[in-house]
Amino acid sequence: MDSDGTQDARSTRATPVPRPAGPPEHPGSPQVPPRPTVAPEMPPLPDGTAFLAWVRAARPQAAPGVWRFGHRPRPDQEPEQIPARQLLSGAVIAFLVGWLLWSLLSNGYLGDWWILPLYLLTPDSWRQSGDHSEFFNLLLWDGYDLLIVVGVMLAVGRLGRWGEVWRRFLAPRLKRGEPEPPSPAPEDDPAQWNQLRAAGAHDAADRLAAEARAGLMRDVDHARIARAWQGVLNGRHSLATFTGTVLKDGAASCLHPSGERDLPARLARHDLMTGQVRLGTTVDDPRNPYGYRGTGLALGPELLGTSLVAVGPAGSGKTGSVVWPLAESLCLHALAGRAAVVVVGAAGAGLGPADAYDVVVRIGHPESVYDLDLYGGTTDPDEAAAVLAEALVGDLAQPQHGGDSRRSATVLAQLLGPYLAVHGRFPSVPELRQLLDGTPGPLAALRKALVDSGQESPLRELDARERQARNPGDVGGVLADRVALLDRPAFASFFDTSGQTRPFSLRALDHPVRVRIDLPERGHADASRILARLVLAQFTASVAVREDRSLFACLVLDDATGVVTPEVVRGIQRLRSANAGTVLTLRTLDDVPRPLRGPLLGATGCRMALSGLTPWDGQDFAEVWGKEWIEARDVTDRQIIAETPAGKALHMLRRVITGRAPTARAVTVRQVERERWSASELAHAVPPGHAVLSLTTVQGEHAPPLLVNLRG
Repeated sequence: MDSDGTQDARSTRATPVPRPAGPPEHPGSPQVPPRPTVAPEMPPLPDGTAFLAWVRAARPQAAPGVWRFGHRPRPDQEPEQIPARQLLSGAVIAFLVGWLLWSLLSNGYLGDWWILPLYLLTPDSWRQSGDHSEFFNLLLWDGYDLLIVVGVMLAVGRLGRWGEVWRRFLAPRLKRGEPEPPSPAPEDDPAQWNQLRAAGAHDAADRLAAEARAGLMRDVDHARIARAWQGVLNGRHSLATFTGTVLKDGAASCLHPSGERDLPARLARHDLMTGQVRLGTTVDDPRNPYGYRGTGLALGPELLGTSLVAVGPAGSGKTGSVVWPLAESLCLHALAGRAAVVVVGAAGAGLGPADAYDVVVRIGHPESVYDLDLYGGTTDPDEAAAVLAEALVGDLAQPQHGGDSRRSATVLAQLLGPYLAVHGRFPSVPELRQLLDGTPGPLAALRKALVDSGQESPLRELDARERQARNPGDVGGVLADRVALLDRPAFASFFDTSGQTRPFSLRALDHPVRVRIDLPERGHADASRILARLVLAQFTASVAVREDRSLFACLVLDDATGVVTPEVVRGIQRLRSANAGTVLTLRTLDDVPRPLRGPLLGATGCRMALSGLTPWDGQDFAEVWGKEWIEARDVTDRQIIAETPAGKALHMLRRVITGRAPTARAVTVRQVERERWSASELAHAVPPGHAVLSLTTVQGEHAPPLLVNLRG
């Protein structure tokens, strides 16, 4: 059965993308079969105990970015916290005071007034010799003593805050030894697949529950089958087909087209029930809201749908602590049929092993199995020209008008349309370079073919191009120079349009595909920037026309230097409504044109400033995060002047003992407006391995800037 969103990418309308069952092999590479692992919360056990514990774990609703797996909510406001030393010393002193008071009472040093109620409430005959005297001495007297002791202990316990001592120091230690909670009732057990039973699929639910108990199911299987069941509820698949598939294959039902049920290895902590990946721990710092302190920090599609930009110098942990965990999470979502991911970065940047992806495009590498479609799989000359112009000269466009991109798109369309009309395909890189250069031979041949075939409309386009090429300031020469960066021997076998290679098109994002694109940054930095802009432009254009928007599509771009253009900023703003997002990393905001820095930070809902940021970059983050009202306390110490001889003597004695003059403290509390994080704090107060991160969900919920330990 083809589960919801797990159809093979060959059915896309873009250029066919053949995908082998396994990753492309390279000469000399050892044959290592993939060994699926599972999340740290769910180690593989033969009896399924770990999986059942994982699926039954509490996941309460929480604020944006909180790791919900096993989360214990905290109050929004910080309660008044007494220092531990003061609390313990007060409890001990209160106990000693109570002990002393009881000793004085029991030994008669404070008189007999405390036993007066006992004499008033009992008959006189009980205190005389007789049958009741022994009862009075043994029972009533001891009971009254116990009542007085309890009263004294309650009083001193309240004064010494014994209840707070119990909650802070003793109760947590006792809870560690408590037994595991009992299994939930069958009607509340998520491992019983009660949603299937409610729809009448009892046999399928029994099969899945049995496989879970037997240890044959993992978290990806659970997420994938749940996704397929949503397809049944939405009417995309029939209940009979779903039930038959589950009864036949069990936990291996509705597999991803690659046949994989997990990644070869996992480095981050994932929870596919909530779709989150844990990036670190929110620091217990006064600048963080109390409800976030000490909680896990996690991201999911509901946050990545607003896009993320992370800024930090080399070595700050962008790739290892942010990019790869997010890419790994999105690959797991793709295996579950819930997402499509494209990861772009330099070759050898640490973006995961090749066998974690379905398609690996190694541009400039002679052994690359896949090619990159230069025109994004479209057959519309205007659309192809717009995307290609953005890639070639998008960084030269004016942020306010986008002049160069529009003029360049017109120039390219005047050439791509006639060429497509004659040859039925778009030109290759060398052919496009010759046309832009105005080489007489190719233009004359193209004109003759159009005249012979009687195609007047493309011929008028070509005539207009030839007239404009004679004008001073024509952008055709600039485009030819940029295309020349791709017309290099290293790329001779790439960007082929004759159908002899295996090009990958971003039109395949209709399906849960995992793609990695390695850019040839070494020796081809300018070409790599062009290709990065090309992939980003194709991504924003492709996700907007997808048929299945229930799949979350994400582009992860490691190092977006020279990639951010006016059209990119506008494209990022449109991704949220298309159930898509981007992850961009930058070494510094100086890699973005000054007029685009504010719009970029405003267009992305999630913004991350890593340690080592410059004060200039910190100023941009401080401005976008704004200010908040806080309570400022001004403390003033005023020296006390003694007027009497006794007072002066007492002050002198106090100065001798304490070494300080007697003072009176005055505290003034006022409301002031202050930056949430100043540029100086972002540059100098963020420790190594930490970052300051603000979040926004696709529903519009916000999380203020949080100091996060990415190693926690």
